Amino acid sequence: MSTEALSRLGTELGAPPPEGVRGLADDQVTVLADALRAEREARAAGLGEAAEEALKLVPALARGPVRRILFK
Repeated sequence: MSTEALSRLGTELGAPPPEGVRGLADDQVTVLADALRAEREARAAGLGEAAEEALKLVPALARGPVRRILFK
């Protein structure tokens, strides 16, 4: 297994990969890293949508300042 694949997975995990991952092939580690990135992006998009929906509860005149405060 290449150190590049392990490094990429470690970046996506935010920590060193577990020892058991070293037994996987490079393409399997790449698929795992891609899946982790895609899930993180999907969650971030979902949180952004939820925040925008929540801002609809704020009076229209206050939305701009509240958005700037919350999303600096």
